[in-house]
Amino acid sequence: MKILILGSGGRESAFAWKISQSKLCSELFIAPGNAGTGAYGKNVNLKITDFESIAAFVLKNSIKMVLVGPEEPLVKGIHDYFLERPELENIQVIGPQSKGAQLEGSKDFSKQFMQRHQIPTAAYRSFTKSTLQQGLQYLESQKLPIVLKADGLAGGKGVLICETLNDAKTELTAMLTEAKFGEASNTVVIEEFLSGIELSVFVLTDGNSYKVLPEAKDYKRIGEGDTGLNTGGMGAISPVPFADDEFMLKVQDRIIIPTIEGLKKDEIPYKGFIFIGLMNVNGEPYVIEYNVRMGDPETESVIPRIESDFLDLLLGVAEGNLIEKELIISPKIAATVMLVAGGYPGEYLKGRGVTGMDNVRDSLVFHAGTELDNGVVKSSGGRVMAITSLKTSYFEAMQCATADAGRIYYDGRYYRHDIGADLL
Repeated sequence: MKILILGSGGRESAFAWKISQSKLCSELFIAPGNAGTGAYGKNVNLKITDFESIAAFVLKNSIKMVLVGPEEPLVKGIHDYFLERPELENIQVIGPQSKGAQLEGSKDFSKQFMQRHQIPTAAYRSFTKSTLQQGLQYLESQKLPIVLKADGLAGGKGVLICETLNDAKTELTAMLTEAKFGEASNTVVIEEFLSGIELSVFVLTDGNSYKVLPEAKDYKRIGEGDTGLNTGGMGAISPVPFADDEFMLKVQDRIIIPTIEGLKKDEIPYKGFIFIGLMNVNGEPYVIEYNVRMGDPETESVIPRIESDFLDLLLGVAEGNLIEKELIISPKIAATVMLVAGGYPGEYLKGRGVTGMDNVRDSLVFHAGTELDNGVVKSSGGRVMAITSLKTSYFEAMQCATADAGRIYYDGRYYRHDIGADLL
């Protein structure tokens, strides 16, 4: 069958790498892809939110499945668009319809969903410009630090942790009256701060049954020792040592099953990934957020650990028989180190020639923010490449991924040397 992957990052590179190995895949397209995805299929110059052009391409090329990588097309309703057009309704779209995508598209929606279905999460209240005064009063009654979240999609930048009451009031005012995060902060969720260790759990569902994919822990801060500004992710480790059988049973019973059942009760059809951002608070799992797609860079650690046919799993989602499909997970450890551009996560360098990829000895290289310029690989994004090593021990995986990251070079290159060190 012919497959189209939408997206251009490290996540989509990992998808393309894995799907290209499936005997079920006859032809693979990636739109728009990057300098690395062309090794697994054919890159197509399409904008991920241009549904009309995507539909025309899909029909012209007899595509049977569209795997949506990023959240934006899902929140904007690409799955609904396909279902509404008779000539497209039989093409399988992996990713929820817009109603289900609100789990990520609206923090307020997801918090109400969790409250309705008794899913453990931090206490919260939501405020708008018209209820700013009540929001400021609410802050005075809360413990510090306190978390402020823009309700809508803000490119991973809409979450603030405020250490003082003054900061919290200033930021809430800026978000609601000065559109600090644009339309995304028309509504702001004020949330209790949970102290613990974060991890990401990934669920694949056909709307009835589900499979729990390998969990991962990502590293958001730019600086070593988890210091400095937040980024889209500087690396990831899978599996997570503290997510033992006892903890994961709690996650399944208290969070995964109530989430799947809650979607059914609310009559929200859902075919695709549910990324559950969790906080482990003294051995008890709490949901920080839902995402409606796989994480990045976690995907670059999770996908290499899946030994079974990934495309067959996706077919199970599309056809509603996921329960019959086989999921085999490698016991090996995956460590991913992200190479980023100079200046990232602020204004960063672009268009720098990348060399040394042939020097990588024992890792997978997933392109993230790269493009081809007359056959030369150049950096085009803040996160440039993800280097993943799969080994039998945490130390070996981290050591190998870090060493191989150092073998790739471009002007302004930066990466953390301590990804996973806290888990040793």
